[in-house]
Amino acid sequence: MSTSRQAQQEALPAWVKALADGKEPIWTPMVCGVLALLGWLGPDLLGLPKWAAMLAYAGAYVAGGAFSLGRSIQSLKDRRLDIDLLMLLSALGAASIGEYAEGAALLFLFSLSNALETRALRRTTRAIESLMELRPDEAMLLMPDGSERKVAAEELVPGQIVRIRPGERIPVDGQVVSGHTAADQAAITGESTPEPKGPGDRVFAGSINVGGTVEVSVERRASESTLARIIELVEEAREAKAPTQRFIDRFEQGYAATVIFAAAVAVVLPVAFGEAFRPAFYRAMTLLVVASPCAVVISTPATILAALGHAARKGLLFKGGAPLEELATIDSFAFDKTGTLTGGRPVVTSVVPFGESTADEVLEMAAAVERLSEHHLGRAIVESAEAKSLMVPSAHGLVNHRGRGAVAQVSGRQVAVGRRDFVAELGARAPNAQEREKIELLEQEARTVVFLSGNGVSGALAIEDQVRPEARTAIEQLQDLGTTRTVMMTGDNPTVARKVAEAVGVDEWHAEVMPEDKVAILREMMLGGERVAMVGDGVNDAPALATATVGVAMGVSGTDAALETADLVLVRDELMLLPYAVRLSRKAQRIVRQNLAFACAVIAILVVVNLLHGLALPIGVIGHEGSTILVVLNGLRLLRPLDNE
Repeated sequence: MSTSRQAQQEALPAWVKALADGKEPIWTPMVCGVLALLGWLGPDLLGLPKWAAMLAYAGAYVAGGAFSLGRSIQSLKDRRLDIDLLMLLSALGAASIGEYAEGAALLFLFSLSNALETRALRRTTRAIESLMELRPDEAMLLMPDGSERKVAAEELVPGQIVRIRPGERIPVDGQVVSGHTAADQAAITGESTPEPKGPGDRVFAGSINVGGTVEVSVERRASESTLARIIELVEEAREAKAPTQRFIDRFEQGYAATVIFAAAVAVVLPVAFGEAFRPAFYRAMTLLVVASPCAVVISTPATILAALGHAARKGLLFKGGAPLEELATIDSFAFDKTGTLTGGRPVVTSVVPFGESTADEVLEMAAAVERLSEHHLGRAIVESAEAKSLMVPSAHGLVNHRGRGAVAQVSGRQVAVGRRDFVAELGARAPNAQEREKIELLEQEARTVVFLSGNGVSGALAIEDQVRPEARTAIEQLQDLGTTRTVMMTGDNPTVARKVAEAVGVDEWHAEVMPEDKVAILREMMLGGERVAMVGDGVNDAPALATATVGVAMGVSGTDAALETADLVLVRDELMLLPYAVRLSRKAQRIVRQNLAFACAVIAILVVVNLLHGLALPIGVIGHEGSTILVVLNGLRLLRPLDNE
């Protein structure tokens, strides 16, 4: 679209823009209703001439039918028949036999229903759209000479330092390098209590600095921040449709054509057998109204959007209605260990150097490689080296062998970090008997041991990660919800795996598994008829997340690969959100079924009554539009917290 054309569209009045996108404002049914009353009561109460009453009816038809006409024209351009066309045909049919008041009443109630639906559905997205306002446009960049320069937040690049004063919003994801404060992260994590922040702590774009002045090192561009990803995920979710909704969309066109055909038959057949044209035509127009599937069509998106809005406020980001529906059908849950069932902030507890190597050399070489990695264990190694103020050399050319380890070039020589067998394949020096004894003791204590070799240095590092305090409760709640099986999968050794599995209470566990092994385990479960949700956070979890019926990623600790692959993101990294998500999805599924059953029952009753005994058009309109509004209101119950019901 050209710039001039865009400018022309932006200059259009609000009502013209609304007509173009089909969103019914609340004033249109009000105008329609007033003009309809004027046309109906004006001649008797006000003494209006007949032409003035007809002019009022014409205005009512225009106000009540303009938006339906716009939507119908667009549908016909797309070679589709829709509900708006049924309503327009019925109103025009009523007018053609002199029932102007009934046609106007139909358009008034139909436009009022559409306006109320628009306002109701807008409630489900208003809280989410407010996230857009959380992104600061500018940031105070700290220059090398200590001066400050105000720049656009989008211009910031990783490695730069920004200064954030009290009361300001944090413009990017980063790490505090200087100063102490507290950050209000409610918009990102849902936590209402500000979290203390000091050197080394991470902060998120959109959070509010409620303490002192801090300097923050930029970790991600503004477009890649946690807040930006949340907004992107929500926008994707709003565009995606649930399976039930996709089915109803396909059903609507064929159904509308069938109703129009049935209405035509309802006129032709009785007239052919001697019935007068007027009552047959009136009955057919009423059939167009009562058989229109408005309530059926609106029931699913109203419910799904309400559930998505509720979930987003709780810190649950579904990528559309499909994952929301599918989560309700899950039989089993599979979990990654590190960063998912454990806290994801492991620490290096011991370093065992081999041969002439020193502990600091082993830690320095391992940190050089892991600086380029996204793995949780790698971050523990880097943080340990930084805590000791070691001189970590630079590395480049990282090659990540998922589930086994990583290799990089340090000072022109290859350095490998990872599992014992992986490092051994690359020619690592084998530990002697005394060194092996130390390693075995560490493994018996259920610590993860990472091996290193290269650049003249070799050794092992013991890393320990704590189980998340809420992990066992979350898994127990999933089991109480009827979960068939809970499974833990990890690349760690069996001793560590057994200890964590017993601590969290999973039904079974698998140790020393590769990414492809996780996929194989999931496929075996799914071939057995189970619908499986996979919960993970790392790059090596991405294939399993994509394979599972529903992939769930941890939002804070999750890598970009996991977040992009997952169907559901737990923004706060709280496993307790998982059983809540299951309960929400099951309730949404129940409400969708309730709405569909109710809407179909109302249509069936109205159609039967109309065909057997006849039905006044206004009564049919009230029954039709009333059922539509009721299913929307029923769906909006999902905006309320589940704990309060």
